[in-house]
Parts: sequence; structure tokens; C-alpha cells
Amino acid sequence: QVQLVESGGGLVQDGGSLRLSCVASGRIFSLDAMAWYRQAPRKQRELVASISSAGSTNYVDSAKGRFSISRDNDKKTVYLQMNTLKPEDTAVYYCNARILGTDMSFGYQYYWGQGTQVTVSS
Repeated sequence: QVQLVESGGGLVQDGGSLRLSCVASGRIFSLDAMAWYRQAPRKQRELVASISSAGSTNYVDSAKGRFSISRDNDKKTVYLQMNTLKPEDTAVYYCNARILGTDMSFGYQYYWGQGTQVTVSS
């Protein structure tokens, strides 16, 4: 089994910062691309930022210049540093990863974490 566990969410004021972490564990042979998504109430889940195994990054326009995604392959962890947070950033943030398990017969699969709530007060 493979698990993704997020942490670091919470309540912060407008303009504040938070750092989210997501640790992958279990029967992992290879950890490929990792990403952060978010879902606000009554809205569709959207991609916030992604990072390839080589470290290439991509951001949604609203996150550019404020958020930074990074990873530590030895720790099987992906981070999302969020600065200058705005009320519209309020959402549940989900970690996503493309993983090849030790049972390679299933090939690469995408896994999701359980989500962590980020609330930005005005």
C-alpha cells in the first residue's frame, strides 16, 4: 500500500504564510511527479503547483510569485510554501503523486492524500 499524508494547514490572516508538507510512504519503488491541488467550497478541484522528478515546476497563474513547490526525494516529501496568502486561497489542499509501487505489475498510479484545510481570514 501507498499513503500520502499532508500536514501544515491551518488558519492564517490575510497576507500571512503557511508551509504544507506531504509525505509518501509504503511500498514505493519510484516517486515521479508530485503536485498540490485545492478545492474551495462549491468549486472544482484545481491544480495549484506541480514538480517533476527532476525538479521542474509549474504553477497556476494565481499562485505565481506567491507559492513555491519543492521536494526532498530522500524523504519522499513535497512541500508548498505559501506566502502573501489571500482569502481566496481558502480551500482544502490535496497532495497528489505519481508512484510506481514495488508490485510493478500495476505500473505507475496516481495517489491522493486526505487533504489539509487552509483558511485565510480577511
